[in-house]
Amino acid sequence: MKDLSNKNVLITGAGNGIGKLLSIAMAKEGSNIVLWDLNPKSIGMVAKEIGEMGKKAWVYPCDVSKKEEVYKQAEKVQKEVGKIDVLINNAGIVSGKPFLECSDEELERSIDVNLLAHFWTTKAFLPDMIKTNSGHLVSIASAAGLIGIASLADYSASKFAVVGFDESIRMELRKSKINGVKTTCVCPYYINTGMFDGVKTKFDFLLPLLDQNKVTFEILKAIKEDMSYLKLPPIVEIIPLMRLLPTEVTDWFADFLGLSSSMNEFKGHHGSTSSS
Repeated sequence: MKDLSNKNVLITGAGNGIGKLLSIAMAKEGSNIVLWDLNPKSIGMVAKEIGEMGKKAWVYPCDVSKKEEVYKQAEKVQKEVGKIDVLINNAGIVSGKPFLECSDEELERSIDVNLLAHFWTTKAFLPDMIKTNSGHLVSIASAAGLIGIASLADYSASKFAVVGFDESIRMELRKSKINGVKTTCVCPYYINTGMFDGVKTKFDFLLPLLDQNKVTFEILKAIKEDMSYLKLPPIVEIIPLMRLLPTEVTDWFADFLGLSSSMNEFKGHHGSTSSS
């Protein structure tokens, strides 16, 4: 398994949820943590917690939806910290409303944060990884990036795109014979970070709300084992196979599991920056 000690790890959306837990977990592995988040106070508190563990963390407030800000902060990181060895694109937002109830601004914000931010951070940090043929790109996508969900049109669209982006980058690296730079795409079901409070399905034993600590453990394990994909829970693995069935059957199965109505009682953090 990959040794993460003394590796420089940058995590977006690091102020809360999975981003915060991953920051602490990676610090425990001996990594140097670079914290990016829109909220400087929240990442300051995470940095303090990491410091109390005797580990090192750098704080860079950053709105990852703004290309110029990403490039500016990336340049500072490269000068002050050095090459980023592991980039975890975790920042994400959700509107949680039917498509026609979303404002144009909400739709644009979903794409800017959930998708385009991956472009800007990857453009900023991937070149150094390629130069040294060493590094790891981690994309926190979603199970909603594998199957469309009602009231998540903008979110699903952005996460579908993240899955495609991750795959394309992996294939570009493979084509260029850059075998030392790894990619991991994480596609979890709803996680109990507060971002998706109120969601439910008919069969919780098949599709439970995932525990954020267990998800963090699985993501860390996937990084250390250089897994290309991590889908949680295991039943998410069958979603791509459902594409082989007639659309009517796939839609019926989604209705049967309660996916189509899972957002009916959504009361999570509208527009929050967290993880999938």
